[in-house]
Amino acid sequence: MPEAETLISVNNISESKKISDKAAKREKTIVRTSLVGIGANVFLAAFKLFVGLISGSIAVMLDAVNNFTDALSSVVTIIGTKFANRKPDKKHPMGHGRAEYLSTLIIAAIVLYAGITALVESIRKIIRPEAADYSTVALIIIAVAVAVKIFLGLYVGKKGKETDSDSLKASGKDALFDAVLSASVLASALIFVLFGLSLECYVALIISLFIIKSGIEMLLETLNKILGERADSELTDKIKSVLRSIPEVRGAYDLVIHSYGPEMLLASVHLEVPDSMTATQIDTLSRRAQLLVAQETGVILTAVGIYSYNTSNENAGEIEKNIRDKVLAHDWALELHGLFVDEETRSIRFDVVMSFDIPHDEGRKILYAEMNELYPEYKFYIVADVDASDVTDLSKE
Repeated sequence: MPEAETLISVNNISESKKISDKAAKREKTIVRTSLVGIGANVFLAAFKLFVGLISGSIAVMLDAVNNFTDALSSVVTIIGTKFANRKPDKKHPMGHGRAEYLSTLIIAAIVLYAGITALVESIRKIIRPEAADYSTVALIIIAVAVAVKIFLGLYVGKKGKETDSDSLKASGKDALFDAVLSASVLASALIFVLFGLSLECYVALIISLFIIKSGIEMLLETLNKILGERADSELTDKIKSVLRSIPEVRGAYDLVIHSYGPEMLLASVHLEVPDSMTATQIDTLSRRAQLLVAQETGVILTAVGIYSYNTSNENAGEIEKNIRDKVLAHDWALELHGLFVDEETRSIRFDVVMSFDIPHDEGRKILYAEMNELYPEYKFYIVADVDASDVTDLSKE
C-alpha cells in the first residue's frame, strides 16, 4: 500500500475512535443532565402539589403538573439517547441516531397534552371559581421553585449546546420558561394576599396557553429535522473552506448534508479540479478530502464527485467569463460551477444553482436559449442544481 494511503487508513481509524469516544461522552453528559432534571422537577412538583392542595390554588397545581411532565420528558430523553447510541446493524446501517428526534417528538406531545389539560381545567375554574388561601410557607416554596427553575434552565440549556442535544435544548428553554410562569403564579399569590384580588385562574389560563405554544414549537422544530431542513450555513461554509484549502481544489460545490442524528452527519460534495489530474491522483485527493473534513468538522463525506476545469484551452477562460456574466445576470441564478469547454465534441457543460423562485425546467429553457444565441457553434449541457446549502462564491479565479 502506498505511503499516502497508509497514512489515510491509520488516520481514519484514529478518527473513528475519536468519534466513538465523543459519542460515549455525549451520551454520559445527556444522561447525567437528564437525571439532574428528573430529581429537581420531581422535588419541585411534590412541593408545589402540596402547596396547591393546602391553598386550593389551581395555578400552583397546574405548575406542579408541568414539573411532572418535565420530569417525564427527561426520562424520555434518557431512553431516546440510550437507543440512539446503539451500534449500527443490518437493518439500520447508519445507526439509530434519529431516535433522538423521535424522543423529542414524544416530549413535545407530552408538553402539548399537559398544556391542553391545563387549559381545560383553568377554564373550568374561571366558570366555577374557588377561593385560594396562601400561607407564608407556600409563598416561600413558590419563590424557591422560581430560583431552582432558573438554575436548572441555564444548566440544562448549557449542556444541550455542548452536546448538540435537541431534547436538552428544549428542556432547558422549557425550564427557563417555567421559571417565568412560576414567577407569575407567585405574583398572583402576592396580589391575592395583599389586595384580596384573585387572578390565579387567569394566570393558570395564560400558563396553559404558553405551555401549548411551547409544545407546538418543539413539535414543528423536530418535524423540520425529520423532513430534512437546510444545513447550517456556518457548517457548510467551514466544510467548503476546508476543501478549498487543498491545493488542487479550485472550488467545492453541491454540498448536501444528511442527518442521521446529531452526531451522525453524512455529506456529498463535488470538487473542481484540473482536467490534467489522473484517476490515481483524484482517488488520493478524495481520500484526503474525506479525512480533512472528518477531522475539522466531524462530518463524514460519503461521496466526492469531480468537476474538471480547462487548463490547456486558451479560449476557455474568456468563454467562461462571458457565460458566467450572462447566467448570473438573472436573480434566480445563484451560482455557476463545473463549466468545461470540450473542443473535441464542440460542447460546453456547466451547472447552475437555481433559487426556489423559478421552476428548474423554466430556468433551463431560458438559459439554453441564451447560450445557443451566445455560442451557437457549441452544444450545451446545463444541469439545474437545488439550492440545498447557502451559496458562497468560493471559486479560485
